[in-house]
Amino acid sequence: MTRGSLVVFEGLDGSGKSTQLPRLAARLRARGYEVLETREPHDSAPGRRIRELARSHAAVAPEAELALFLEQRRLHVAERIAPALARGEVVLSDRYFLSTVAYQGARGLDPAALLAANEAEFPLPDLALLLELPPAAGLARVAARGAPSEPAFEHAGFLARVAAIFAALERSYLERIDAAGTPEAVEARIAAAVSRRLGLL
Repeated sequence: MTRGSLVVFEGLDGSGKSTQLPRLAARLRARGYEVLETREPHDSAPGRRIRELARSHAAVAPEAELALFLEQRRLHVAERIAPALARGEVVLSDRYFLSTVAYQGARGLDPAALLAANEAEFPLPDLALLLELPPAAGLARVAARGAPSEPAFEHAGFLARVAAIFAALERSYLERIDAAGTPEAVEARIAAAVSRRLGLL
């Protein structure tokens, strides 16, 4: 059986990942593909702990936070991503290790070291869709949807540092997507990228 494809959605809070992932999934299913939709933090004990910490004001050392992210990613890959790829499915993940590089990098860890370590341990994406949007626009979207705030990550100064790290990334599997405009316009850009890069659409 042919190995499936791993497509990950990356970007700032409010860039549209959770809106666009199901839209791409629907397009792929309409073409006959088996699709697994998943996300990080993975629904596991370390993943739930990450979400609890993100919604609180508790001070957490960057190294301790990183350890939780790596622990949940190991479970995510073992329990969901690797089995689905082995079955030949298309895996769509809302965040993956480039988010760790950018977000934990913005907290003071070395982005280059984070990237090297994650690429050495985890399956590389066949395509990483980086949805690019100015931090202020992303925060406005977060506020408009009325979602629970995650004060550890959702403020302009921190997101500006995250955006700078994302902007500096250069990888062959990385595709930058303009996330401004209507959801339909962004969806069309993503579909074009997936067609051009992977031939799935």
